[in-house]
Amino acid sequence: MPPLDEALAQISDIRSHLARTETFRGYRSAIVAFSAIAAFVSAALQASFVPNPTGTPGEYLALWIGAAVLSFAVAAIEISVRCARAVSPLSVRHTCLAVEQFFPCLVAGALLTAVVVRYAGECLWMLPGLWSIVFSLGIFASWRLLPRPAFWVGVWYLVAGTVCLATAHGVYALSPWAMAGTFGVGQTLAAAILYQTLERT
Repeated sequence: MPPLDEALAQISDIRSHLARTETFRGYRSAIVAFSAIAAFVSAALQASFVPNPTGTPGEYLALWIGAAVLSFAVAAIEISVRCARAVSPLSVRHTCLAVEQFFPCLVAGALLTAVVVRYAGECLWMLPGLWSIVFSLGIFASWRLLPRPAFWVGVWYLVAGTVCLATAHGVYALSPWAMAGTFGVGQTLAAAILYQTLERT
């Protein structure tokens, strides 16, 4: 390898290492708090307009998938705008690394939902718990780029998802408060951590 190419490769390796060791500052507490509000509002809408989610699963899925898509769309727009305004290539690389580490959990959650809906309709009650556990895996995959307390957000989603699987069935199947208690509280906790560790000062 020519010396120049070797030097460029070393620089690229150094940048990748820096991106993996620095704290990612692209997630904003306001955006995360928005997703928490979306969860609480969706739970209230479900309680009012989808009183029998097990009898009308299509309406339940439309409501919660819509809330998730809205939340992720807002986050994606904010991150894209931040990348477009970034003056440092390292900042853009850092953002891409964070997205790459979290994105697989979103794909897994979407595929899991599609399979359960298409082939295992009798297991729909498990979706809130499964969504929470899959989301926790995304946080665990990327928490080294986040403030250290974010680890406990992953723990919250893992424990909450397990509790949902253990309790949110029968008459409590697809309860709106399972999603509000899991994602609403979890995202509120995440927003508080981001604000306290990255934005307050």
